[in-house]
Parts: sequence; C-alpha cells; structure tokens
Amino acid sequence: MVGVSVKYTGNLHCDATHGPSQSKISTDAPTDNKGKGEAFSPTDLVATALATCMSTTMGIKAQELGVDLRGMSVSVQKEMSKDAPRRIVALPSEVH
Repeated sequence: MVGVSVKYTGNLHCDATHGPSQSKISTDAPTDNKGKGEAFSPTDLVATALATCMSTTMGIKAQELGVDLRGMSVSVQKEMSKDAPRRIVALPSEVH
C-alpha cells in the first residue's frame, strides 16, 4: 500500500506528498473554476495519471519484448462537463 498525504494550503491550492519517495506536487483550481490556474488542477492529474499509466504499461511490455520506446509520447485532452455537477466527460488519448 502506498500513502499520499494532502495538505490544503488555502485559496483552492493543495500540496501532496508521496509517502515512499517524499516527492511533492501542488495543485490549484483552474481559472474557469475560481482558481488561479498556477499548477495542475486535480482533474489535470487524472489526465496525467492516465497518460503516465499508459506509457508505463507500454514500457513494461516493451522491455519484455526488447523494444526501446524512448521518445514515445502520449497526449491526453481533458473535456469537462458544461453543466453541473462539474466532472470529466472524456479523456481522448493519442500515442505518438
């Protein structure tokens, strides 16, 4: 089990710490949802998680097959709902 701790620092901003590595990331609400857009939004991190999960999974299989994927990229577009409640409605993805 991996722990992540999140501290709300005010003004729609959070700092998250990855337990095992102590790596840190910050989030901020986007400008279209009362934030300043100064960092990844929480839903941006969902799109980021999808792209990094796809890349890592492909990398694992590529290593097994002896294929070098360095330079491969994955792009994800995040589409948010236009009506309430605010939510992700699509995450179209492309591998390049």
